[in-house]
Amino acid sequence: MRLTVAQALVRFLAAQHVERDGIEHRFFAGCFGIFGHGNLTGIGQALAQSPELLTYYQARNEQAMVHTAAGFAKMRNRLAAFACTTSIGPGATNMVTGAAAATVNRLPVLLLPGDVFASRRPDPVLQQLESGSRGDVSVNDTFIPVSRYFDRVQRPEQLVPAAMAAVRVLTSQADTGAVTLALPQDVQTEAFDYPDTFFDRRTWHVARPLPDASELDRAAAMIRNARRPLLVAGGGVIYSEAAEVLKRLVRRTGVPVAETQAGKGSLPFDHPGALGGVGATGTLAANRIASQADLVIGLGTRYSDFTTASQTAFQNPDVRFVNVNVAEPDSHKLGGLALTGDARATLEALDGRLQGWTVEGAYRKEHEELRGEWDREVTRLYNLGHSPLPAQSEVLGAVNELSAPHDVVVCAAGSMPGDLHKLWRTRDPKGYHVEYGYSTMGYEIAGGLGVKLADPSREVYVMVGDGSYLMMSQEIVTSIQERAKLTIVLVDNEGFASIGGLSRSKGMAGFGTRYRYRAGGSLGDDASHANGERLPVDLARNAEGLGAHVFRAHNVEELRDALLAAKKIERTVVIYIAVDRYEGVPSYEGWWEVPVAEVSEVGEVKTARDEHEQAIKRRRWHV
Repeated sequence: MRLTVAQALVRFLAAQHVERDGIEHRFFAGCFGIFGHGNLTGIGQALAQSPELLTYYQARNEQAMVHTAAGFAKMRNRLAAFACTTSIGPGATNMVTGAAAATVNRLPVLLLPGDVFASRRPDPVLQQLESGSRGDVSVNDTFIPVSRYFDRVQRPEQLVPAAMAAVRVLTSQADTGAVTLALPQDVQTEAFDYPDTFFDRRTWHVARPLPDASELDRAAAMIRNARRPLLVAGGGVIYSEAAEVLKRLVRRTGVPVAETQAGKGSLPFDHPGALGGVGATGTLAANRIASQADLVIGLGTRYSDFTTASQTAFQNPDVRFVNVNVAEPDSHKLGGLALTGDARATLEALDGRLQGWTVEGAYRKEHEELRGEWDREVTRLYNLGHSPLPAQSEVLGAVNELSAPHDVVVCAAGSMPGDLHKLWRTRDPKGYHVEYGYSTMGYEIAGGLGVKLADPSREVYVMVGDGSYLMMSQEIVTSIQERAKLTIVLVDNEGFASIGGLSRSKGMAGFGTRYRYRAGGSLGDDASHANGERLPVDLARNAEGLGAHVFRAHNVEELRDALLAAKKIERTVVIYIAVDRYEGVPSYEGWWEVPVAEVSEVGEVKTARDEHEQAIKRRRWHV
């Protein structure tokens, strides 16, 4: 079949399907794009010519469309994806942050940036990066370190192996992330006689691999011999759809569960074994149990520094690890017994080997009592009655209580991910969607759009601070265009509240974190801005100008009224509310290593350094 490279690629993508557990469906849901001279007459022409093959979605920002694609893939448990196309130049490099976020979070996204002419006849072309030492370099080389697979299609026939390799990586549960196929603008338009079989319907089977039986036996023996086991549930529990298996096993055995950011929702918050988040942003219940655990079962977690509290979470000198992960490098972390396999299938195999075994009654009673104490603490933080401005915890409580179990909360950066990890009462495995692998400011609204496109039956609540909103809010327009309603709760704390709190804790007085006019003193610190006038910025009016229906809430009661009213509105709603930037949620024995200057003339920094040196004594090697 004689087609251009772009036409062949669109036809190939439309023919790709995935299957797991006998359920089969198309893999690519469509293609987001912004067109320029580097992709308009190639990929753009192919999409316009055959809209029945691959639906085109317009975006407003290249980084944002990758976030939307990642949010969609995460909501679909990595079994479906979007492609994203841009021109060469700033359109391409704008996608790099989105690519990094997708790869860090191991979410499949196909990136199709245009590239400079392969022929090099009009060299140098507009937006070409010239190098005195290499003739083949382009700005798209920046995608190499942030992509799981990268290829530059310099000849039409190269598309066949490149496209096959791209989808192999995208559909791999162990190896997925951003995949980049750089497409020179002249090559996109060149024709070639492709084999008809290249366009045949192809189904990629997503397997549930199991570890070796002898390793499963060893793991079961380690669990049976443990007196204080703890299971840490990561994103692999959600992606492998293991929540029901986990729920049954925990109720029967009494092994408590702590959750990572990606794994939150593995158990409903009111399950007797659910201790909530663990680590730097963990609950008191989870962190207390983690500190004394003699066996940690890591289920689908990559053990980030937040999960391990920078290697201070697990203090028992005899602690050992059993790690279940479909990605082999993760299963070998912390010197644990590596069970490389699908989380659900492996958990089922372990469950069979643990029949008749439970933890001791005293241990079950201990962690259930801690869970109850934590639940009361959450209720307290939801109902502080703080004034004149409410605390952020009260805002989260109102949204949590007025959202339905099936609804989804979306967040990414600032102080809210930590507060949500501690306080959000999850009721559904897909009800909690926080991008905290890359902690990308600006992900929230775009990612929320991807969640809504993935499952329109759910109401999506996007929690975003003023700092993230100012970085990327324009996909409000896309949500309205696609009739994909979001309820966006815009929390204004006058700047970068999270890093401000970190700055103050390290003796730096919130340097560079307030959104106010300078009032003397050094640039950007709280002291110089505390008495400065407020900036003449109206974020609610900005959201209204983008087409959203806007409510202004001055307190928690007005927020509740707005949340109820938003349910009856069909287009995207933004609820604006200011909070007290200094009223935070405690750390609950979690720690995160942030180095402090070893020498300083500032007394507060010296004190922070002394505290840091004391804290790092708790770090452990787990090998």
